[in-house]
Amino acid sequence: MARQARAWQRMLSGRRLDLLDPTPLDIEVEDIAHGLAFVARWNGQTAGDWPYSVAEHSLLVEALFSRMQPAASPAWRLAALLHDAPEYVIGDMISPVKAAIGPAYGDLDRRLAAAIHLRFGLPAQLPVRLKKAIKKADNVSAWMEATQLAGFSEAEATRFFGRPDPEVIEGMELRLRPPVEARGDYAARHAALLSAM
Repeated sequence: MARQARAWQRMLSGRRLDLLDPTPLDIEVEDIAHGLAFVARWNGQTAGDWPYSVAEHSLLVEALFSRMQPAASPAWRLAALLHDAPEYVIGDMISPVKAAIGPAYGDLDRRLAAAIHLRFGLPAQLPVRLKKAIKKADNVSAWMEATQLAGFSEAEATRFFGRPDPEVIEGMELRLRPPVEARGDYAARHAALLSAM
């Protein structure tokens, strides 16, 4: 009889996360912050000496969401920060790869997201309106990343992500930095939002 393939990963915290049946008890923010700080956005195809990490992207999306939704509660801002949290285990795949894989990737992502949300006091499934607002901030972030780091012209980025309101991005500049800094800032922002809930 063939052995079943291993479907869990040991985290640095010591937790054993079952990818097919994740539970909130196996989720730790330190694991998320560490993993996201080492996952490169844009498949690593960004200019600079450091990769642009999913941790940096998540911090940017939360900042943009907060500008775009100034009345949002700390819980909804936390949801924005955690919008790509499953990628600490499954990595960041560019949209064409997700499309090629099909619905299996989305199912895995949804199960992990639900466990992460429950772990930090959010509903397993976020309200549709909130998800749309976070996606708008995510698209603004993608436009900024595309034009500042990934070699897109503004016209090309606008075609894919829409042109952001200049007031929303005013004064925001993307910075590449070592993973340890992104990890620390992600964990600190998470702690601040959690304590404000």
